[in-house]
Amino acid sequence: MADGIYVGMAAAAARAAQLDSVSDNLANAESPGFKAGRPAFQSFMPSNGRTDKILSAAVATGIDLRPGVTTPTDRPLDLVPPDDTFLAVATRSGQRAYTRNGNIDVSPEGELLIAGNRLLDDNGEPIVVPPESEPVLTEDGEVFADGAPVAKIGAFRILGPLDRIGPTLLGAGQNAQVNLIDDGKFRIGALELGNTPPIEATIAMISSQRHFDTAMQAIQTYRKLDERAVEVGKVR
Repeated sequence: MADGIYVGMAAAAARAAQLDSVSDNLANAESPGFKAGRPAFQSFMPSNGRTDKILSAAVATGIDLRPGVTTPTDRPLDLVPPDDTFLAVATRSGQRAYTRNGNIDVSPEGELLIAGNRLLDDNGEPIVVPPESEPVLTEDGEVFADGAPVAKIGAFRILGPLDRIGPTLLGAGQNAQVNLIDDGKFRIGALELGNTPPIEATIAMISSQRHFDTAMQAIQTYRKLDERAVEVGKVR
């Protein structure tokens, strides 16, 4: 019965990976710019060539790039990037990342920040305004401070794979093309929330938990069958 235990363990491990992804989606349902993870499953034949047992595994987690719900905030430093584009930021480690999170803050030094990461302009340079000034954003992405133009926020379209760097940060994957978009319009005074509704994520979590429980019950059943087989062997 050991093969049955291995099949159950493979199923439980796959569902555990799905639970991790779904719980992350639920926790970030209202996080600005969050893109949901969608695990991909694959079936494998045993290495011994037998075809009566099939193992399953979660082999990768894709990123769902569908837009989330846009909600008005009336905050002048909140914005939503143009359709299917991303803002570019420099992380604390110096890595370049992309996000749909448009919740902008200003540091005491005048740096425009998103979740502590420096916002980049259309040339890939950090945007800095004079200290204690009040930056003003336009729908064209222009940044003004004290009435004078400072920079233009970059809007980038990524063609190719994306890697998750943080909850709302993505990185351009291998061979991905990153193109600057000049004609997009930003929506000022609004934010795009996560693209998984809480109800959808809750239902997915319940379903994943039930499948996980079923796999664990199968493991216990096969284990009991093994124990009984040993007992029968002892009696004989």
